[in-house]
Amino acid sequence: MRRVFLLSALMLTVSNSSSLAEDRDLPRDAKTALRKAVGFFRNDVAVEGGYLWNYSEDLQAREGEGKTDEFTIWTQPPGTPSVGMAMLKAYWRTGDRFYLDGARETGDALIRTQLRSGGWDSSATFDPDRRRNHAYRVDPPNSKKKLRNTTTLDDDKTQSCVRFLIHLDKTLEFKDAQLHEAVRYALDHLIGAQFPNGAWPQRFSELPSEADNPVLKASYPNEWSRTFPKKQYSIFYTFNDNAIADTIDVMFLAARVYEDAKYAAAAERAGDFILLAQMPEPQPAWAQQYDANMHPAWARKFEPPAVTGGESQGVMRILMTIYRNTGKKKYLKPVPKALEYLKASVLDDGRLVRFYELRTNRPLYFTRDYQLTYSDADMPTHYAFKVSNKLESIEREYRKLVETQKKDFRLKPYSIADGPSRVSASLEKRARQVVDALDSQGRWVEEGQLKYQGEDNQTRRVIRCKTFITNVGILADYLGAVSQ
Repeated sequence: MRRVFLLSALMLTVSNSSSLAEDRDLPRDAKTALRKAVGFFRNDVAVEGGYLWNYSEDLQAREGEGKTDEFTIWTQPPGTPSVGMAMLKAYWRTGDRFYLDGARETGDALIRTQLRSGGWDSSATFDPDRRRNHAYRVDPPNSKKKLRNTTTLDDDKTQSCVRFLIHLDKTLEFKDAQLHEAVRYALDHLIGAQFPNGAWPQRFSELPSEADNPVLKASYPNEWSRTFPKKQYSIFYTFNDNAIADTIDVMFLAARVYEDAKYAAAAERAGDFILLAQMPEPQPAWAQQYDANMHPAWARKFEPPAVTGGESQGVMRILMTIYRNTGKKKYLKPVPKALEYLKASVLDDGRLVRFYELRTNRPLYFTRDYQLTYSDADMPTHYAFKVSNKLESIEREYRKLVETQKKDFRLKPYSIADGPSRVSASLEKRARQVVDALDSQGRWVEEGQLKYQGEDNQTRRVIRCKTFITNVGILADYLGAVSQ
């Protein structure tokens, strides 16, 4: 029995030693894996430094928010700026210029696809023939035809590009003149596109007219159409898809990095619009979008004039963000009324409705053939007509702000996002899993299908930018913690 016990103890010791030896190898393995993964993306996946969303394993089938080709890049996260940001963070954590070089390549791709209107569209092309149809700043002007020149703010498209370029500009100590000029051009055009009341549209190609956009408080229209009017909605004042929230975030970042008060002032003007946009009783929350008369308005065929339980929650968080950066209590004032109204509007299952009918507060839905209805029995599945209820956490955040008598509300100095200060067991475990999942070519290949390739597409294994960004972040955090 004693021999058996000693043998078991010896085997356990050997097993533990083997495990420890494997853990000791992890920093080396993580460093190798990170280099290999980023190298694969830079050398094999990138189009002139830009990226899409998803690819087939052989990179022959490519997608952003739609099927595309080998000349196209995407701006909406997790596309080009998000991949560039992952490489930049890897540089911050490791100090390895290989990752900074990758981020600069992505920055160059965005500079070469920046529009004369100041920002970026959803996608961009490097195909020489198709580029002639776009008003890219770096290309010679083409006056013979109407060019695509629309800066897009929905879904964090232009904002994510500007945010990444600001971080890159700061990291390079503003020494890349072309990059620095492109960022300031984008920021100045975003300010120029701000309406007189402080709002931003969903997209723009020209600057707004003061005469066409008077400064008014939100109000209910006398009547509104129950059928989709098929009108252009991109110039409306837009909370939907975080258009205004993401732009405010960019402006406060720019104010910190460039120490220029005009960017913080633009964010405050947007906050003043939010105050104007709060609907009067009996529904003191916000709509997804407003027309020039400050009435809730139609956008897409499934987005009617209504008070929204979705975007209203985000708007309250925006107001608290503005308060943190300014200390001005007027930005907190709308929150209690909105909370009280929304808490009274919760469904039996605890969720909120995306759309509440103007004045009556009845929940609005759509049928699968897009007929407006009060019934939730036949809703389309591509859109959330019922949304999660985050009112409790919003109220906690609000009360904490009210109870904390902070005196110094100056913008905090810019600092890069800190990674973990030590290696935890969970971080080590995730790093090992990420390392082991990487194949010999430097790819994280997953089982899955592509969405926009047609029913006959045979892709069953895919490469996703979202996975790349997550895994690069894990390895960079791990290596940064190990170095400390």
